[in-house]
Amino acid sequence: MNLTPLVRTFFSRRVAAIDSYADRAEQLQRTVLARLVRSAARTAWGERHGYDGLRSYEDFAARVPLTDYEALKGDIDRMRHGERDILWPGRVRWYAKSSGTTNDKSKFIPVSDRGLQHLHYAGGRDSVAVYLRNRPDSRLFTGRSLILGGSHQPNYDSPSSRVGDLSAILNENASPFVRLFRVPSKTTALLEDFDRKRELIAEETFDKNVTSIAGVPSWMMAVIMKVLERAGAKTLDEVWPNLEVFFHGGVAFTPYREQYHRLIPSARMSYMETYNASEGFFGIQNDPADKSMLLMLDYDVFYEFCPMDAINEDGTIADPSKVVPLEEVELYKNYAMIITTSCGLWRYMIGDTVSFTSRNPYKFIITGRTKHFINAFGEELIVDNADKGLEFACKMTGAEISDYTAAPVFMDNKAKCCHQWLIEFKKRPEDMEAFADLVDHRLQEINSDYEAKRYKDITLQRLEIVEARKGLFNMWLKNAGKLGGQHKIPRLSNSRKIIDELLFLNAK
Repeated sequence: MNLTPLVRTFFSRRVAAIDSYADRAEQLQRTVLARLVRSAARTAWGERHGYDGLRSYEDFAARVPLTDYEALKGDIDRMRHGERDILWPGRVRWYAKSSGTTNDKSKFIPVSDRGLQHLHYAGGRDSVAVYLRNRPDSRLFTGRSLILGGSHQPNYDSPSSRVGDLSAILNENASPFVRLFRVPSKTTALLEDFDRKRELIAEETFDKNVTSIAGVPSWMMAVIMKVLERAGAKTLDEVWPNLEVFFHGGVAFTPYREQYHRLIPSARMSYMETYNASEGFFGIQNDPADKSMLLMLDYDVFYEFCPMDAINEDGTIADPSKVVPLEEVELYKNYAMIITTSCGLWRYMIGDTVSFTSRNPYKFIITGRTKHFINAFGEELIVDNADKGLEFACKMTGAEISDYTAAPVFMDNKAKCCHQWLIEFKKRPEDMEAFADLVDHRLQEINSDYEAKRYKDITLQRLEIVEARKGLFNMWLKNAGKLGGQHKIPRLSNSRKIIDELLFLNAK
């Protein structure tokens, strides 16, 4: 039975609303802001910042401070302990667990009931709506969708409140209609042991009519390899001949593109990027020929942007007056994104940077993070994590480090990947492999996302250390005309450009 034409008709009005973004962007955003402020006027946060008296965006920007997780942590912890009406009306029962800050292993992002429907699920529905508009030949609803998810646990041992991966929260609260077309089973989808989970996913899905897959590229690749193994197949076309689309997000798709094309050679296969995070759902690739994503303007999220030239090296904003609303952004300029949502995040710096490629409608690309980081596989490794890992290993071995940089090694044909560290030692450790083990173990202790990706070497292998010869980093800086002053080699990068240049010099 093919329900695709019926679903496409159902979504037609919504597609028309999305197409109207180009003409109503400012109006839509100001309506969203007014609604959010009005809803939160009686919360502790709203009373603290005089929401009853806010009449305009200018009032909002003047009275409400820019925030990050550290700024909201105290209020969020009160919410996690069951207090009502703190950052958002009522009691928030769900918290999306994300990678930590400088002081904490994990962040716990509130997911309100309203935010669940009008921010997170809205993005999923619209992704399908836009895809069906772009693919008149689609037979998406003749089969099942393989949706990857994580797990969740009690929050502070409370049976009525949970913390976990956003995907698990979405899975747990999915509508009966979604569950009708989804694989694997809910029990399998929510398993915490990913090794066991992918075994069961392969067993439950290899003989099903899967027409779409959705998830993070790195995790999905690990599942695909297991499905191929279970089916005794070389390509996914042999297993799921009607597979037609991969809805992906979370990490950059570029490093995986060629491997996916090799494993799914079908000419009918489509790839659709989305911008979804623990904090919300923000963008959809609405044109298959354009890698830019459409900014979703009528969800429960109000956007602001800060030019990167007003951002300090530690990711904080040097000049709050430089923050602008959507209608004041410039094309091809790098901005840090700031969000206000119905999950109780107020003028919250999400940490991502974007650049707009169009204003009519507003379309953008994700350009990186406000700080140096590695997030090639969803591990969200920040410099503070790296420094602490090296500090621990040096303390345990007596080693001393002059300089370092690190970057990802992307998947080989066996779907294996790792981080490669180039380290110039002032005093090298006696046992380099033991040193690498110490760094790796410490990173798992302080970063829950890195720990998850390292689980049983499924997604991420143990890091590799390359010893740099004396003076290598200064040589590179000199060659680049950057020796002296404030110039530094980035500690962490998603790109291999710099580390490859350094490795070339190191081999001479």
